[in-house]
Amino acid sequence: MINIRYELIINQGVVKMKKAFSVFLVSLLAIGLLAGCNSKDTASGSSDGKEGKKVELKVFIGQPRFKEQYETYLDQFVKKEKEEKNIDVTIKLELPNVNQASQLLKTRLASGDSPDVFSLHAVNDIPLFHKAGYLEDLSNEPFADKLYDTVKPAVTTTDGKVVAVPLETLQWGYLYNKKIFNDLGLEIPQTISEMKETVEVLKQNNITPFLLTYKDAYIPQLFLPLTVGGTIGTEAPDFIKSMNEGKSSFEEIKDMFAIMDLTNENGTDRAFENGQDQGASDFANGKAAMWVQGPWMAESILKANKDFEFGVAPLPINDNPEATLLNLSTSTSLAVSKMSKNKEVAKDFINYVLDEQDSSAFYESLGFNAVSDVHTFKPFPWLTESTEYVSQGKAVQDPAIPIAVKDESQKLFQSYFAGDASKDEVIKGLDRAWEQFNKNNK
Repeated sequence: MINIRYELIINQGVVKMKKAFSVFLVSLLAIGLLAGCNSKDTASGSSDGKEGKKVELKVFIGQPRFKEQYETYLDQFVKKEKEEKNIDVTIKLELPNVNQASQLLKTRLASGDSPDVFSLHAVNDIPLFHKAGYLEDLSNEPFADKLYDTVKPAVTTTDGKVVAVPLETLQWGYLYNKKIFNDLGLEIPQTISEMKETVEVLKQNNITPFLLTYKDAYIPQLFLPLTVGGTIGTEAPDFIKSMNEGKSSFEEIKDMFAIMDLTNENGTDRAFENGQDQGASDFANGKAAMWVQGPWMAESILKANKDFEFGVAPLPINDNPEATLLNLSTSTSLAVSKMSKNKEVAKDFINYVLDEQDSSAFYESLGFNAVSDVHTFKPFPWLTESTEYVSQGKAVQDPAIPIAVKDESQKLFQSYFAGDASKDEVIKGLDRAWEQFNKNNK
């Protein structure tokens, strides 16, 4: 397992030290303090010749469900760094809950208590974090030349700097249970009218159409990029531009509520008690036929049922089949903090993420798509299916919705699904959030 720094707290009521031992311990501490005072090393690491430089690397990744995979890969990195550079690396790994990770990271960065390496959302976070000066320029690192040309732009700033290594590249809409669809002879619906017909067939066969998991606020929010993406891909191509100029409103795309209502009215019970983890188990065990969720949950789903077969399909939002589009995006990526005192080791790890020998097995264990030629594993079945949609032109790049608007949509959509907010209140709330974003970025 990963080397972890432990602090020993001694309960004086339980542990009684003998006087001689206490004197011995004090002597040792004194020697250690003298040695520390005479050391020329920085606070971030030390070097004693034979033992090599010692570094504690703080790694922050908001994906606790992949704890085992990250710990295994970090262990491999620690061994490699010792063998190749004689650096003793201790990893302090943080895996915060998905609902808390974003705000926790922003607080840490703003306070100067930055991790050395941290995860961020490529589309949502890179523009803001780069503007704030949090991201180290990684353009000249070896991994940058290994990225697919189709992936590299997502982790590149507007001034041409590569600032992160991508983990997840996504082609997503909703997940469906292949066995249920095959057993009932169901075709993938291409319009919302066809989706209504599919829902009725499922209900007639005593199958719950949709899995609802609203406990994790990001899940209701998924309707936002899906509906906006389908709209800008067809009826309102200039919607994002108009919103950034303060000339439009979500009133223009209020039809987004149609698919939201259809899903919410035909889903599982206790939606606000279940989040992504319970959802993965429930979906894998056939409790619903469809889940508005992405293939980033593949590892958790297959862990619950290794024989489960699911597909990825574009979500219909109206009766125009041209608006039924997959979302293409690069999400979770790893960056190096500009404030890091251990940039050498941090960059070594970033490059190790695309290591020619080890990276392929790492990405495959996570259930992620290939992002580089170093990835030689066989494409996952759901990726093969979603790639076919992309080749047919049934996909759109993840719309550039400000992160502040997405954050606000989490609360608004939860309230809407709970019956505590009306459509008009949701529209006004989203408009206000975008207006505030525009004011903050003038």
